[in-house]
Amino acid sequence: MKDQPTDPPSNWGRWGERDERGTLNFITDRSRARGAASVRIGRAVSLAHPVAAVPLAGGGPVPHGLTPMPAPVQQLLYFTGSPARALSDVLVVNTHHVALTHVDALAHFPVDGRVYPGVAVDNAAGRGTLQHASTTPFAAGITTAGLFLDLAPGGRLTPGHEVTAADLDAAAQRAGVHVQSGDALVVRGGWVVHRDLAEPLPAMTLDAVRWMAEREISVLASDIGDLPPGAGAPPVLHGIGLARLGLPLVDNADVSALADVCGELGRHDFLFALGAMPVHGASGVPVNPHAIF
Repeated sequence: MKDQPTDPPSNWGRWGERDERGTLNFITDRSRARGAASVRIGRAVSLAHPVAAVPLAGGGPVPHGLTPMPAPVQQLLYFTGSPARALSDVLVVNTHHVALTHVDALAHFPVDGRVYPGVAVDNAAGRGTLQHASTTPFAAGITTAGLFLDLAPGGRLTPGHEVTAADLDAAAQRAGVHVQSGDALVVRGGWVVHRDLAEPLPAMTLDAVRWMAEREISVLASDIGDLPPGAGAPPVLHGIGLARLGLPLVDNADVSALADVCGELGRHDFLFALGAMPVHGASGVPVNPHAIF
């Protein structure tokens, strides 16, 4: 049996010492064209959980069971304009909430005091904002070929399941797809993180992250969490995938409708389109990615 490499995969320095795009560098005109060629009927499927804003004042507590964190979105509604009034509001967004579909900036998770691609945290963040590896590259949007891998067709992964390269290979074989450089990968485990927090969440292993690195995927969207499989172990997706590979993570994706459509159409390839809020300097932003068939 071939020995497995022991060092975690890394793209630090691959595109220069100040690169901020990470694996988005794998997206080319060719990968976008592959995605565009897969659009045949024009059907679009959202990959985001809907969010009901909680009033910032006078609205009562957060709905029971939503998690002990502050609400994903809090809303302050007010009138503006005179004499003709209009309704407006201020939205307070808890970006990395487990009930909010969002994309992580590459600086979101430092390792050993550094963020992608090896920049010291003190040089990446300052004056209340991120100056390196922030959401800035997402402002232009992300469009490329997309593939759907279902790890638990018709059900869900068992609690605490450790996803391996063999799991991803098996899902790709069932789907009849070949992962290519620049592809966006949408992975289903059958979980809803903010609803299933009472159980041990499935997690990606280093083996699975290495599989993604070898295939040069550009973006990962998934419905399973990134809790470490053992006490003291680092969260692999964020500590290696995000921080070392520079792989943007769409956390808390809702892929249930996508699974239904892929089953109905008998295909797992599509155009992946993500239009992020054009906010610069943040550690993440809410997103509503789409799979277009």
